[in-house]
Amino acid sequence: MDQHGISRRALAALALGGAGLGLAGCDTAPGTDLSPKSRQFPQDFIWGVASAAFQTEGGQTVDGRGPSVWDGFEKLPGKVVDGTDATVATDSYRRYAEDIDLIAGARLDAYRFSLSWSRILPTGEGPINAAGLDHYSKMVDAMLAKGVTPYATLFHWDLPQGLQDKGGWKNRDTALRLADYAQAVVAALGDRLKHYIILNEAAVHAVFGHVLGEHAPGLKDISLLGPVIHHMNLGQGLAIQALRAGGGDLSIGTTMALQPCRPAGGPLAIWNRLAADGLDGLWNRAWLDPLFKGTYPQAMDDLLKGGVVQDGDLARIRQPVDFLGVNYYAPAYVRLDLSSPSKIAPASPPKGAELDAFGRHVDPSGLFEVLEMVRRDYGAPPVLITENGASDPFGKGPAIIDDTFRINYLRRHLEAVLAAREAGSKVGGYFAWTLLDNFEWALGYTSKFGLVAHDRATGVRTPKASYQWFKALAESDALPLKP
Repeated sequence: MDQHGISRRALAALALGGAGLGLAGCDTAPGTDLSPKSRQFPQDFIWGVASAAFQTEGGQTVDGRGPSVWDGFEKLPGKVVDGTDATVATDSYRRYAEDIDLIAGARLDAYRFSLSWSRILPTGEGPINAAGLDHYSKMVDAMLAKGVTPYATLFHWDLPQGLQDKGGWKNRDTALRLADYAQAVVAALGDRLKHYIILNEAAVHAVFGHVLGEHAPGLKDISLLGPVIHHMNLGQGLAIQALRAGGGDLSIGTTMALQPCRPAGGPLAIWNRLAADGLDGLWNRAWLDPLFKGTYPQAMDDLLKGGVVQDGDLARIRQPVDFLGVNYYAPAYVRLDLSSPSKIAPASPPKGAELDAFGRHVDPSGLFEVLEMVRRDYGAPPVLITENGASDPFGKGPAIIDDTFRINYLRRHLEAVLAAREAGSKVGGYFAWTLLDNFEWALGYTSKFGLVAHDRATGVRTPKASYQWFKALAESDALPLKP
């Protein structure tokens, strides 16, 4: 994760598109008091941490791995703010056993990690690289031996370069290749790997990779947004079908970057609400609606013209899932702008709002808000919080070890989870982002989210105060009032 939550630049880019406005907002007021009646989580609540292959593994050229879109992109001048790359990252391809020891040592139940598609299928299709599957087989075995349940994400933004060369997610064929990849994984690992997440934050990948050009594959073409969104949704549906056909008792879901879309205040607040509803359609419901309802929101109408959606596609996308993964960091603020085709423009958070390292509003009520939206509008599916966390202030210096600010962030957002559960949301687990300080995409190593510091020079892993706090929480299932 890095620039999670839609940025002002991303909003500005969407404002250049031709999407119409939808009408489906969220209603919880910012800063709502969400003090839960009880601070006790159930004993079967899942505590975990999350990571991604490209951000942690390193080993980009070993054991037959093919290049992903990020391999070349990260080395382009100016694409990563500190000029670094993930050639080594946290060296977790070699040192995964140490990482698993840290997870087990914190008494956590689960580890959400991602598989490198191009490590298993070097060009994204064709012959399987046995060494890649063998690596993940060993990882899964190591987790199970330590009592840690593996949750594997199939796609966390690192599309094989071979598929990008054929058009990437613009090309409908990529959706079929995702299903082939899922089939290869479940055939090799499905006897032990039982929990699958198909896509990670597809909205972020679609916008930052294909409209803004700030993430790989580095494209800047608003016309790609509709085909990319649809083909990722289609690939997800086909991959779910492939997993169901190839495995036994599996738990399958997907992870979305959900956020409240809030109107700017002032005399035009009622009109700004229209803009907020439009963005909600593009960022949240363009993924939720097809999965749970088999439709697209009105905001997608113009983006999907020209035969992008074929007969039967929406039925293929609308597959039963065992859980929805929700990643939450911050709300988005927008205003109406009649000079743009979409009528959407970015707005600033309220004056005096607490801001994070990205300049986003730190507001736990936003997490309650999106959980209520999912419960209210999509049939109250089981939910896992698959990412939530806070970065150190940006910089090249060492990590903050006494990270009380991070503990407070986690504690307040977990209060929102408890409040959402009391309101009826079926939240069954929480995965903190992230285990180790790692390569944060376009931010390189300047953004540190880890519960554990990583020294890039030595590889030494040093648990922070937040690691110890999270360990105590996982052991007791009781959320403390104070750090």
